[in-house]
Amino acid sequence: MRSLFTTLLLLSFSVFSFAQQDSIRINQPLHFSIRQLQLPAGLIAAGILSNGKSAESVKNEVLESRNKNIQGFHTKIDNYLQYAPIALAYGLDAFGVPSRNDLLNRSVILAKGELIMLGSVNFLKKTTHTLRPDGTTYNSFPSGHTAQAFAAATFLSEEYKGRLPWMPYAAYGIASSVGVLRMANNRHYVSDVLVGAGIGILSMKLAYWTHQYKWGRNKQRLLPVF
Repeated sequence: MRSLFTTLLLLSFSVFSFAQQDSIRINQPLHFSIRQLQLPAGLIAAGILSNGKSAESVKNEVLESRNKNIQGFHTKIDNYLQYAPIALAYGLDAFGVPSRNDLLNRSVILAKGELIMLGSVNFLKKTTHTLRPDGTTYNSFPSGHTAQAFAAATFLSEEYKGRLPWMPYAAYGIASSVGVLRMANNRHYVSDVLVGAGIGILSMKLAYWTHQYKWGRNKQRLLPVF
């Protein structure tokens, strides 16, 4: 938990260096590679492996630890934090920090990634019909909040990692905190969170890999370089 909050502090203490005007290329495609599948596939596999039904399963051991140490914990911040990477991406653009894609292409990619993520999550929720750890509803698997957070983090990371190398750490730090909070709030098992994270990353990657750039591919514009 301490290392997670340390990662999040990067957002507050990162400082831009001197800026100068330069001509840069935008709207450059993200090409598919097997390496990019490693993280989401690993998260999904870990979630499936931890999704046992016995009392000794990983998900139930994590739940037991939660109930023992922070049983009364509750917060609603995760309801808003899941969208923070998207807000940050458009906020940086509004303040003149150049991104990978222009507004139109970036927004189309985001919309496509969101549709893939939401469709995948809702399909699994309905087919698995898993009871939440707090016993309220049968739509626990996978975690929609976590999937949303990691899809948003992937979007932010892809748009700004070329210019701000620390951005992936900040983006995925925010997303990870959402997953932790979903478990702390007793709304999800660790298996729900891990699979949700993998789905979120993979959904947004698919949106980038399949985008056709019918509008303004490889344009150039004058923008500040940090």
